[in-house]
Amino acid sequence: MAAADSSSVDAQPVAPLVLPGTTVVVRDQRSIYNGYRGFVQRISGSQAAVLFEGGNWDKLVTMPLKTLEAS
Repeated sequence: MAAADSSSVDAQPVAPLVLPGTTVVVRDQRSIYNGYRGFVQRISGSQAAVLFEGGNWDKLVTMPLKTLEAS
């Protein structure tokens, strides 16, 4: 019983899943898309295709999942 209690104390917070249909924000200081909000279209391996829409333009960009934060 004590082992179960100690594992819950050591548990790391789990980041929200990024799945197709999720709205995400880019968190990469080196990217020109840093801070942009987009919509995940598809996921392949460790990459996600993110659709950015901005008034009269749309752009689909492939980005590493580790740089995306669900919003």
